[in-house]
Amino acid sequence: MFMRFFTELREAKVPVTLKEYLVLMEALDRAVIDRRVDDFYYLSRAALVKDEKNLDKFDRVFGHVFKGLERVDDGLEADIPAEWLRKMSEKFLTEEEKAQIEAMGGFEKLMETLAERLKEQQKRHEGGNKWIGTGGTSPFGAYGYNPEGVRIGQDKGRHGRAVKVWDKREYKNLDDSVELGTRNIKVALRRLRRWVREGSADELDLPGTIRGTAEKGYLDIQLRPERRNKISVLLFLDIGGSMDAHVKVCEELFSAARAEFKNMEFFYFHNCLYEAVWKDNHRRQAEKIPTWEVLHKFPHDYKIVFVGDAAMSPYEITHAGGSVEHWNEEAGAVWLQRVADIYEHAVWLNPTPERQWGHTPSTALIKQLIGERMFPMTLEGLERAMKELAR
Repeated sequence: MFMRFFTELREAKVPVTLKEYLVLMEALDRAVIDRRVDDFYYLSRAALVKDEKNLDKFDRVFGHVFKGLERVDDGLEADIPAEWLRKMSEKFLTEEEKAQIEAMGGFEKLMETLAERLKEQQKRHEGGNKWIGTGGTSPFGAYGYNPEGVRIGQDKGRHGRAVKVWDKREYKNLDDSVELGTRNIKVALRRLRRWVREGSADELDLPGTIRGTAEKGYLDIQLRPERRNKISVLLFLDIGGSMDAHVKVCEELFSAARAEFKNMEFFYFHNCLYEAVWKDNHRRQAEKIPTWEVLHKFPHDYKIVFVGDAAMSPYEITHAGGSVEHWNEEAGAVWLQRVADIYEHAVWLNPTPERQWGHTPSTALIKQLIGERMFPMTLEGLERAMKELAR
């Protein structure tokens, strides 16, 4: 059984060596633990796993070999969105029906038509393909389907296609006290480090003290500045809307980043960067910070990290007035380009699986504007992003 355990770890791409396996066997011969499965788990994990990113693979192999659990391939895991269950009354459209309701002629035409419908409509509508209502195929309303629409009176988006959202949005601050699940993220973030010794000398320099004492013949205590990570990070977090599904992983990343980077500032935005950002989602309407002020305040050697799913209407990126929440005088693409011009090192972390990026045209636009430096929010993606920022 032990040899089977060793071979299956190797098959699962856990880098276990024969020497480590022999050390484990020697520990068992010396009876350093009781012969219980739980004790053996901790002993074997300490002896065989050298990198925390392999802990999940180790656990799955251990459970399969010693507890009789069946392995489940990652590709077979799937969750049924709760939104599908809550909206049972929604009208499900065939591909032929969807083909009949293509775009109405662009952003300007859409806004012009909406203004006309608001003037003409006198009552509530359910279903249908023209008036502002619910459950239909009109480009205006809620809980229906249109490939290019205006969402009115709906709690959140479902298809990611709305151009305007006419709701008052209230978002929750990310909790930077979250610790569970952040350990592996911290390991990935540690690849972005530049150690320096600056400031007052208040740390004992033990090698220097020993050397000085030996040279002078008496105790020569020497101090040195504390070693610090000089990397400075500017974090922009997309909040609300389609990002609600990714709150947990964003909280874990936020907590890990605050622990790893002592010199880090963060700001919130929604969907795309515009002329203002904010620090507190509860007071976002009253305490906005001009984006120009942020770009002027933090020097060009800061590392920029955007976090967002990049799922929105393309108009939000390419058009003035395209924002879903306010009238923006300049397109979001203009602001992203300004960031790219000022800061040499910038990446975009996307919590959506990379295989799904091709389904939203806006993702390709953001990726192009950020210089093809978009990475998935996985441990492997974080490692690639940190290497990019460390260049």
